[in-house]
Amino acid sequence: MADLAAWQYAAIAVLFVWSGFVRSGLGFGGAVLTLPFLLMVHNAPLVFLPLIAVHLLFFSSLTIALAHWRSRQGGERPAAGGGTVNRAFLRYALPLMFIPKLIGVAGVITLPTDIVSGFIFVLVSVYAVSYILDRPFQTRSGRLDPVLLVIGGYVSGTSLIAAPLVVPVAASRMPREQVRDTLFVLWFVLVAVKLLAFVIGGVDLQWRHHLWLLPCAAVGHLLGLRFHAYTLRAETKIFFRVLGAGLLAVSLAGLLRLAIA
Repeated sequence: MADLAAWQYAAIAVLFVWSGFVRSGLGFGGAVLTLPFLLMVHNAPLVFLPLIAVHLLFFSSLTIALAHWRSRQGGERPAAGGGTVNRAFLRYALPLMFIPKLIGVAGVITLPTDIVSGFIFVLVSVYAVSYILDRPFQTRSGRLDPVLLVIGGYVSGTSLIAAPLVVPVAASRMPREQVRDTLFVLWFVLVAVKLLAFVIGGVDLQWRHHLWLLPCAAVGHLLGLRFHAYTLRAETKIFFRVLGAGLLAVSLAGLLRLAIA
């Protein structure tokens, strides 16, 4: 990101505020709801994926630690599954997602940029339509849970945008209050694997740009914590429909740009 225009740096800063807000507010979506916009500003997935990954590691661990501390300070009894983190779900999901995750990581390192970007835009378009129609991926019977987690592991390896596949499975297997922090632990493990693969593959982790983007994400993180408290009390269907429309427009524009290039 050394030779970008001033407007691009400003746009990236705003988008990382948005990323922090979504991540702490929902427990997922920091990549899926931000990466398409980032790729419109600068079409380089391997520039932004390490930045998003490091931010997720930092803020997810911070959020979980604070939640655990507040629970102990308040003398709250642990919920089934262990406080705000459902360990039973982690023991179920991680073995299913780990190998597909590694396969996906190999793909994002070796595939050309346009192919990775195109994959991201197509996948996000599908997610966006599901948000607009208020029909997110669901697992009523539980039979599809292993399939969704395996696919989610692969998608997470390629682009870090597996949340719409994994979240319905998690939501059906634990209390609402445990979903966010449990997902944070799951993302932490999976993203740590991806970062290690980036290091082994010689991918630039963009450490210099963390110095100014981490504070941007921190601002969004604080706003997202307030939003999370609200989502525990209210329905947010309209929010997701508007968000889905915006994502669909951006993703289609990104695909059009790739087709013309």
